[in-house]
Amino acid sequence: MTEQNELERLTQRNAAKRKLINNLFIFFCGFCTLIAIIPLGSILFEVIKNGYPAISWEFLTSRPGPIGSEGGGIGNAIQGTMILIGLTSLLGVPFGVVSGIYLAEFGESKLANFIRIMNDMLTEFPSIVVGIFAYYLVTIFLVGSFSVFAGAFALAVIMLPVVARTTEESLRLVPNSLRESAAALGIRKWRYTWSIVISAARRGMINGIMLSVARITGETAPLIMTILGSQWFFSSFFGPMDALPLRIWRLSLLPYDYARVQGWGAALVLISIVLTLNIIVKFLTRSKVRT
Repeated sequence: MTEQNELERLTQRNAAKRKLINNLFIFFCGFCTLIAIIPLGSILFEVIKNGYPAISWEFLTSRPGPIGSEGGGIGNAIQGTMILIGLTSLLGVPFGVVSGIYLAEFGESKLANFIRIMNDMLTEFPSIVVGIFAYYLVTIFLVGSFSVFAGAFALAVIMLPVVARTTEESLRLVPNSLRESAAALGIRKWRYTWSIVISAARRGMINGIMLSVARITGETAPLIMTILGSQWFFSSFFGPMDALPLRIWRLSLLPYDYARVQGWGAALVLISIVLTLNIIVKFLTRSKVRT
């Protein structure tokens, strides 16, 4: 009986210790989350407070007015940003996803290791370096002028390593038991990779794609070197075009009060676009629970 009481006492003490450690860890995680949220909330509050007065239908739909005069808007910049996001995703997402699938499922070779190294290098590249590369390769050598294609190419180079890395990591999180079960049934590797592994990792892959979209949406330096900017709405893929990051940058250089307000308003619109795209994608790709 004494041994049983001693065992119960030790069990209770160990359970209390584990519970204490668990509560401390939860508190620490919550504290770190709060520290991360405070500056983010401060930035959002500042952008909303300063940008909301500029928001109007005219501001969202009209093109910029003459420099020094109040009025005008960012309609052409919004249009240009949406075109860039779409064209860049068309160029960067397929290559990034295919690269990630190859590295996770078939990449056990020197070529795969080389691709991983290059992928890590591209991830750390400053965006201005990518912009200069796109400027010489596309703007000067291929197209011969500032163009939408040059801007999309530069942003796709920035997007590709992010998509590839997140795709690879998402696929590696899928349990090997799923692969082994499919292989035991005689299913070809490409088939169960497509039907089972990718399906299981879909949510992580989509999160990676949206992370890369958020990354490129706010890039300014590559666009200065590639699409230059314009006062007009989109007219051709082979000519200059405006975008919200470029418009915010140009407004920040003007010594006028209206330019400052419009710059904050453009920043608010840019954040809203990224948030809206994420919400729409999450809604369309959410898992449906059947009862």
